Amino acid sequence: MSMTVNGEAAEIPRDPRVSLLDFLREHLHLSGTKKGCDQGACGACTVLVDGERMLSCLSLAVQFEGRSVTTIEGLGQPGDLHPLQQAFVEHDGFQCGYCTPGQICSAVGMAAEIARGVPSHVTVDLSDCDIDLSHDELRERMSGNLCRCGAYNGIVAAIAETYSQETLVEAAE
Repeated sequence: MSMTVNGEAAEIPRDPRVSLLDFLREHLHLSGTKKGCDQGACGACTVLVDGERMLSCLSLAVQFEGRSVTTIEGLGQPGDLHPLQQAFVEHDGFQCGYCTPGQICSAVGMAAEIARGVPSHVTVDLSDCDIDLSHDELRERMSGNLCRCGAYNGIVAAIAETYSQETLVEAAE
């Protein structure tokens, strides 16, 4: 049994009790994904599974046979950062950096949701597939990712700049 992690095949552990988070950190030595609360409440462990955001602490590795997992390491590398990683640097969207990988993976998944027309709790018109990434929409969609240092203004600015409405429309096409 295997899955793809950051574009590479990875053998799923035989122990069915291993969480996706522990598999990434302890078996594959990908330390970017963080263990915050280990209860799905903080979002520090957020990764992308087939492009959708997922809390890796609440998921078992065996659930992802044949699927594609992307961690913060798979989004960009030093010298070749993902545009959102670069925006986090430019807008000081991190303090200690502990929540940053989960924030970035969550925002990438959030942008894909908006591009697909998936509404949130604050979306005004549920039938409108062209959702505006307003201040309230962005904050609602990112509410599952906590920042203990309070760098929310930089985080919001980085996400808003990276995923302007024009960018989201292009991603949907």
